[in-house]
This record gives sequence, C-alpha cells and structure tokens, in this order.
Amino acid sequence: MLNWPSWVPSNPAPLTWTTLLVPAATLYFAWRYVRPISPSRQKGVRPTDERVVIVGASSGLGRVVAKRYAARGANVCVVARRAEQLAALAGECGEKCFWVAADFSDVGDMVRVREELIAKWGGLDTLYVCAGVSAVQPVMSLAGVGPGEIDDAGDAGIRHAVDIAARATQGNVYGPLVAALTFIPMLLRTSVSPSILLISSIAALVPAPTRALYAATKASSLLLFQSLAIEHPKIAFTFVLPATIQGNFRASAVDADATAREAGPNQRGLKLDYVADRCVDAVDQQVRGNVVIPKFPYAIAHHLYYIWPSFIEKQARKKYNFES
Repeated sequence: MLNWPSWVPSNPAPLTWTTLLVPAATLYFAWRYVRPISPSRQKGVRPTDERVVIVGASSGLGRVVAKRYAARGANVCVVARRAEQLAALAGECGEKCFWVAADFSDVGDMVRVREELIAKWGGLDTLYVCAGVSAVQPVMSLAGVGPGEIDDAGDAGIRHAVDIAARATQGNVYGPLVAALTFIPMLLRTSVSPSILLISSIAALVPAPTRALYAATKASSLLLFQSLAIEHPKIAFTFVLPATIQGNFRASAVDADATAREAGPNQRGLKLDYVADRCVDAVDQQVRGNVVIPKFPYAIAHHLYYIWPSFIEKQARKKYNFES
C-alpha cells in the first residue's frame, strides 16, 4: 500500500484545466518578458549605413515603416506594384530612398530589384516583407453556398472558390517565398547583421470565421519563414503577428464584393504608427520569433485553442457575428 507523505492529502482534488493553465501561462509570460535580448544590432550596422528593402511599401504599414527608416538616415528601397504611390513616397523620404515598381510574386521582377540593389548599394542588411492580400468571406460562400444552407456546391461555384484560393496563395505564400529565395543569399553575403521581418497576422495562429483562406495562407508563409529561420541561423528572422490594423487592407480582399471595395478605410484596430514602431524596434533588437501585437489576449488565445477549442470557436463566432 502506498504511504502518502503527511503533507499530501489522502484524497487529492483532481486537477482541472484551470489549475494547470494559470501557472503554465504565468511561467510562459514571465519567460517571454525576462529572457535576454540580443545586443543592439546598431553595433554592427549603423542606422545611417543600414540598407533596407521594404516590399509592399506603397500604402499601409510598409509606407509608415519606410518613413521611419528614412527619418533616421537609412538607405531605403521601397517596392510595390503601384509606381505613382512609390514615386510620391520616395520623394517624401528623401535622397537616400529609391523605388522600384515590381510584383513580389513575380520572379523576374524580384531579380530586377536585386540587380538594382547590387548596382546602387552593393548589398543588403534588412528585408521587410509587408505585402499580402486579404480574404473576408466564408469559404462555402465563395462556392455559392451561404451560411446555414445545405445544398451542394456546383461545378462553377467550386471552381470559383479554387480560383480565389489561388489568388490568396499567390499573394500570401508565393510572394514571400519569391522574396526569400531572391534575397537570402545576398543578405548572408553582404551584411554583418542580416535581418528579415515578415508581417504575418494573428489569423495565422488563431482561427476565425470568414477568414479561412486568409488564415490558411498566412499560416503557410509563417511556417515557411520559421523553417527558413532554422535553416539560416545567421539571419535574425522576426515575425510580426498583429491583430486588425487600421487602413484599407480588407477593402482590397481577393474575394471582396463591390460594397467592401467601396468602403472607406477601417478606423478600428491598431494604429499604423504603433505597429511600425514595434517592427523597427524588433529588428533593432534582433528579436527572433513571433511578436504578437497586442500580446493580450491573442498570445493566450493561441495556446488556449489547443486545450479548449470550443471556447475559442465560440468567441470567434461572436466577434465576427457569424451564424453557421
């Protein structure tokens, strides 16, 4: 017969998820906050010498990040498809900024950007991948089956959904992949402190209704870059996963209807300046891994999903006003 120590109850109370979750969460966040930060990157790359490429800089977060680097005297190259907006941005950023109109999912375009960087700077220190596309409809709706309907999707509807998925994949998976393939050797060869920052999304970690294609493609590129970080330890890979940011991102969704496209900028969400500052600080400090913004409640929600999925699913339906 097992003899319990005197300080242990003979009939200990059963452990609950709550009793396990609270100390685990406490230890996790304590570690995240007290873990040592790498020495400042500025010891190897002076701010006025840093060579920074920002892919997806014509608007939104990429545009604000470009201005941050230009303000401190860095060499900045802004890349996007819209030449007019890039030219205006380069004019605002000053003489140390130049622009290249290019599609980051097009191999020829990205190789052309690399050639211009070699000609102008001879190398690269920092790569920002800010470009991407959104998707905002339930998956079955793309195939013509609305929420609550049980009719089978037809051939044309399924093909339409697959076409939309291909566009989301082109923007959120192939684009980041092409950028990585194009610039990783150059970063390793020409920088004493190479860095890559990928703008992902909290949707890559926490599922949400009406965001399935967006979440799936963002999760794909996140895992791709996380694996690249393991394969290339000399590069500091940072993955910024923000919640909704103010701006026009949703209106440009690959599955948006006319109403969404005509809607004005989203006024709710994180401020662009705040997220941009977090990005630049993370690169300066060589923060490796995920940077969730804001940390509460999303970092908790990510882990809680694995032990209490029904709770997260219920909260997600409520947040997005989704009735199945």
